[in-house]
Amino acid sequence: DDDYDYYYYYYYNYYHYYYYHYYYNHYYYYHYYYILQLPLLPTIFAAMYLQINTLFSQVQFNHIYVEGSILLVLLWILFKKTANSLNAKKTESSENSDVEEKIKSWTPKPMVNTTSLSALPMENYVIDGKTGHYITINGQSCINFATHNYFNFITDKSIENNVINAVNKYGVGSCGPRAFYGTFDIHIELEEKIAKFMEMEEAVIYSYGFSTITSAIQAYVKFRDIVYVDEEVNFAIQKGLQSSKAEVVYFKHNCPEDLERLILEKNATKRRKNRKAFLIVEGIYMNTGNICNLPKLIDIRIKHKIRIFIDESISFGILGERGRGITEHFNIPKDEVDLIIGSLETSLSSVGGFCVGSTFVVDHQRLSGLGYCFSASLPPLLSAAAIKALDQIEKHPEMLVKLRERSTSLHRSICSSQLTEHFILESDATSPLKHLYLINKSLSHTKQQQILKKIVDYSISKGVAITTASYLSDREYKIPTPSIRLLTSIKVTDEEIDFLINTLLQAVNASTIDIV
Repeated sequence: DDDYDYYYYYYYNYYHYYYYHYYYNHYYYYHYYYILQLPLLPTIFAAMYLQINTLFSQVQFNHIYVEGSILLVLLWILFKKTANSLNAKKTESSENSDVEEKIKSWTPKPMVNTTSLSALPMENYVIDGKTGHYITINGQSCINFATHNYFNFITDKSIENNVINAVNKYGVGSCGPRAFYGTFDIHIELEEKIAKFMEMEEAVIYSYGFSTITSAIQAYVKFRDIVYVDEEVNFAIQKGLQSSKAEVVYFKHNCPEDLERLILEKNATKRRKNRKAFLIVEGIYMNTGNICNLPKLIDIRIKHKIRIFIDESISFGILGERGRGITEHFNIPKDEVDLIIGSLETSLSSVGGFCVGSTFVVDHQRLSGLGYCFSASLPPLLSAAAIKALDQIEKHPEMLVKLRERSTSLHRSICSSQLTEHFILESDATSPLKHLYLINKSLSHTKQQQILKKIVDYSISKGVAITTASYLSDREYKIPTPSIRLLTSIKVTDEEIDFLINTLLQAVNASTIDIV
């Protein structure tokens, strides 16, 4: 049986092997012979087809499919790159032609714009000595109604001694941003003191007042957000809004009714996803001297769920029983306000600015506030000056009462004088910052500037230091009306106020000035 099985399988396999190879080769040899009778090129393609067919009939097809797919993908990528490069060359050539056309049609402009004959010439006022209650301008001693020296801290001996001690201890500058070896212990002390004074959780200080509000806005407001802003906000706020690229909606100055109307109009349209709404106002508006109507703004904020930022560059250290600003003035809880921004350059007579609020809000600026991260920190000597000035306000709250009384006295004296025949005074009575506008509104903007400039020059020559409000007219959202800016202090007497009014009347009545 075993021999039978062996021979059976041997002859069976031999027979199939011989049969397969003989007939298979004979079949293809016959086709090759037939193909050789055809023309050369068809013969080559036919032979290739038969060879490939033979190969495919002897192997597995799975890896053929995979390798074929890879080959097709490679060919697609190759041809796509070629097509893209051709399109890029066409686009580049068209762009080059467009650039050449623009260059040919370009007309150069002068580096400095030509000014009209009516433009005001620049005249430098040279100040000699400290800018205290009296100031020397071009050799003329004047009563100071031109600077933010409300409490005469610039000439305060205790502050001066504190600054000298700081210079002896720290040197002059900080030589670096806060996060790069620019933080001194006196910076931490000032931040803690401001936060405690304002009765809030945390404060952060900046080295420049202008960059404080600008950096704060950029840190929180993004391009998809919407911001409602008073049309008379200062230039620093405008630059912060411009940098944020958010949608900005301006409402009429100090008009909560117009604000709510605009909010309702915007809410009626489809709101963007994850869009936040902000409201930015000033405690005392730098461009007008008016106090903002905060109680009504808070009601609108609560009703429409809007975040509110208040710039208290002027009102900090001025308003309120203890000088804590607009919230204390109206007795509004500070947790109703998301962020308060202030300046060290007005009531404290130093340099720099600060933001104060909850730890969650303020601490965000230590990594996101551009002015905080990339600017050299506040010089320690200026921090020492601000700390001592804040001590003075805390220890002597009667100074605040005195300043409000002097501001009200100046306001009342102007309103009861003949100046009302030539000027309009729209600032708040208790504000130490006031603006005088010409009553004749028919005059052009340039003409008003010329008249006010003559009044200022005449007043300085007579011993009264005043100034016109300066603006970048080509960059302001709304060009403010030309005005004379008056600033009072606790040392101003009634006699000096009368002297100011009489000097202004003399300037108005001068033959070179034609107001009406």
